[in-house]
Amino acid sequence: MKVRPSELASALLQRRVMLKESLPGVIRNLEAEEEVLAPRVERMRKSFDEANNRVAKHKAERDKFQNSAGSLIPIVKQIRTKLMDAGGMISLDPKWKKEKLLEQIEEIEISIQTSALDHKSERKLLDKRRSLIAENDKWIRDRKDSNPEMAEYVKKSKEMSKFFKKADKSHSMMIEGVSKAQPLYEKLNGASEELKEIRSQLDRARELLAQSDKAISHWERRIKDGFGDIGPGFRDLLKGQKKVDQGGNSSFTKRKKTKNSKSRGGDE
Repeated sequence: MKVRPSELASALLQRRVMLKESLPGVIRNLEAEEEVLAPRVERMRKSFDEANNRVAKHKAERDKFQNSAGSLIPIVKQIRTKLMDAGGMISLDPKWKKEKLLEQIEEIEISIQTSALDHKSERKLLDKRRSLIAENDKWIRDRKDSNPEMAEYVKKSKEMSKFFKKADKSHSMMIEGVSKAQPLYEKLNGASEELKEIRSQLDRARELLAQSDKAISHWERRIKDGFGDIGPGFRDLLKGQKKVDQGGNSSFTKRKKTKNSKSRGGDE
């Protein structure tokens, strides 16, 4: 069934009139949604930023304590070597000597500082380090009274142990902060995307409303003055139809031929 230009123009005009009538309501609804959602997104962003800042704070504290403890390991090892060479370590425990607790602690510290570990792997290393530090502390307590020369060794070992324990505490608080920040981030991301979509629709609705009067005037004049070239901004809409009526190809046929020609050229 052939649709006359006047019928098509009338349908387009009717659609534009209906849009102009409905768009103010659409815009009001979208503005109301934006008004409710925007402050909520801002509150979510603030909560996430605060949680993220707490994570960063605990991480910085952990790194500071770990670095302080790590810097004491070679000092403690050096004091230990001097004591051993001078015979200052009475009744050296064969198990403590064999397992080389300080060396194991140092290896763990190097792994933490230089390897890209997930939380699970890092937690495993930290647990092992905590156990080794507890063993080292016990060995020191057992020999403190019988080895007066060990005063400096005991002092530095305790200082190292204290920093490692503080690092562990900060690390635990950091992991707890990450677990709290993650759902906040997911909610913020979802709400931000929703707000972005609402604002995009709102911009489009406002644009359509701003164009409505011009579009309505355009199609009202077309219906009144015809569909040929009737002045600036009103090109001949029937040019293609006239060409087909005179035996020429439609623009669709031209595009199809051009596409087929390119396909054959590619095959060759």
